[in-house]
Amino acid sequence: MKAAVITFPGSNCDRDLAVALEQAGASVARVWHKDDALPAGTDLVAVPGGFSFGDYLRCGAIAAQSPIAAALRAHAERGGYVLGICNGFQVLTELKLLPGALMRNTGLTFICKPARLTVATADSAFTAGYRKGQQITVPVAHHDGNYQVTDETLAELRDQDRIAFTYAPAINGSVADIAGVLSNNRRVLGLMPHPERAADPMLGGQDGTVMFRSLVAQVAHA
Repeated sequence: MKAAVITFPGSNCDRDLAVALEQAGASVARVWHKDDALPAGTDLVAVPGGFSFGDYLRCGAIAAQSPIAAALRAHAERGGYVLGICNGFQVLTELKLLPGALMRNTGLTFICKPARLTVATADSAFTAGYRKGQQITVPVAHHDGNYQVTDETLAELRDQDRIAFTYAPAINGSVADIAGVLSNNRRVLGLMPHPERAADPMLGGQDGTVMFRSLVAQVAHA
């Protein structure tokens, strides 16, 4: 499985994400935001956490206008896999590849701690290695992780089983405690928690490793 990890000015989790994917068996290429094309044969585009362009305007808004963004959008539209983590999730909502918006956390505080999550669906390449309802622990580190959608969109996400993870307990004000959502075709995942920070026992846990191994295995056999 060939993965491309995008780096923007202000990204700070790109190397961690590349290492986690490599350890799961993926071949990883690094892509700069000024590139206008993805490497040939890319199966997965991974958009890392951090503070792209200093989070000016809105988190992810400037990154969504970068040269590589058109190639990312085209990759998703032709059915390619996309993973956006934290700031990457914000970028994907700005690109309209996922619904909703990420707002300031309730209490206006930066939250940095291990978060307990519930796996809301196992029906995706990203979550197939978990059991529905399984509890996992994955670190969070965000100031703008309060996920909001309209009541109509929330009903669609529930009806289509597109909520990937929820917080247990709630931590940032997200509607329905949502921590991650899937696209209509289930090949795009955005989540605020950082699975790449839970992919090595030296980091304190390996619950994130399951996601990367599942993703590599599922995409290789797609």
